[in-house]
Amino acid sequence: MTYKNIVSLTGFSGLFELINSRKDGAVVRSLEDKQTKFVSARLHALTQIESIEIYTTQGNVNLVEIFKAMQTGTASLPNEKDNAALKAYFQKIYPSIDLNRVYVSDMKKMIKWFTILQENKIDYNTAISKEEEIIEQPAIEKKESKEIKDHATTNKPKKTATKKGSDSKIKDSVPKKPTTRKKKVED
Repeated sequence: MTYKNIVSLTGFSGLFELINSRKDGAVVRSLEDKQTKFVSARLHALTQIESIEIYTTQGNVNLVEIFKAMQTGTASLPNEKDNAALKAYFQKIYPSIDLNRVYVSDMKKMIKWFTILQENKIDYNTAISKEEEIIEQPAIEKKESKEIKDHATTNKPKKTATKKGSDSKIKDSVPKKPTTRKKKVED
């Protein structure tokens, strides 16, 4: 089980391991009670926790950075029912966290997720942050992609506006294909 396979689901508390995904949903296993179930994509949204970011005063940081700070911090986890203690804890372990935009409910969720990850011995220290993932494209590839983009924009059908009464309608100036009809063969 790796950190990149861990997801959260709308409508469910806790974290889940993504076992298999399909067009209409996914098969997941709960990290708390180890039950496997199918969840429909129509009813529930899956979010990989490696893609979740937290607001800070300098910009957004990946959730894994908060987990690393929680792991290396000397302060013990606060009681989830004490809102002031939660805010003080996160201010202490990650001073640049934006307490105006990170709600207490989010803090409770982060503590719950952190304890679940610790209990399941999931290594999130090897998770790569988005800043490290981004690799600059060579100049040749950038030029080719710009040429492709320019070509795509020049070959679009032109639109002409015609005014009819007080309504203005836009229609394509590209001629339509003539329809051909098959002749009936009479015997």
